[in-house]
Amino acid sequence: MEIATSGFYEILSPRCTVLISTVDKDGKANAAPFSFVTPVSSDPPLLLFAATPARHTLANARETGDFVFNIVPEELLDKLWTCSKAFPKGVSEIEEAGLTQRKSKHVRAPSIEECIGWIECQVEFEKEAGDHILVVGRVVHAECKDEYMKEGQFNVSKAKPVMHIRGRRFVAAERIVHAKGD
Repeated sequence: MEIATSGFYEILSPRCTVLISTVDKDGKANAAPFSFVTPVSSDPPLLLFAATPARHTLANARETGDFVFNIVPEELLDKLWTCSKAFPKGVSEIEEAGLTQRKSKHVRAPSIEECIGWIECQVEFEKEAGDHILVVGRVVHAECKDEYMKEGQFNVSKAKPVMHIRGRRFVAAERIVHAKGD
């Protein structure tokens, strides 16, 4: 079956979905879900997200130079969806969704307490790409709640991080499989 080229990303599913939190120059917090995200380098540690130009997340990251990837567990899916709504600038999606801000360790943008992990980034550079802006951030701090780590590895079975397919369709990752062979 052929797929419309505009929907190609559905068969790249599921994709890690995060809430990216930012703060504007006046200190007003924002959070929005993103699934167009990927690591791009481990040395230096760089992460990328793709935003449409009208997103408050993009404007805030440009104003303050930082953002936080908040790793979302399945139980927060409805709150993540609330954060996807188009609230006016200055309205905190974090508050509207009933989530809790927490002070980040190395950036101005707040983290979201209820999430299972946080990756704090400083904007490294951005690049226009089609109808999106690619924002690459340098990871300056990464943290995960202790109960989601097992022997130094992320316990995906317990964490059940949310992954996006398309629209309101998500997957909660919970099973690890291992490749066999040499």
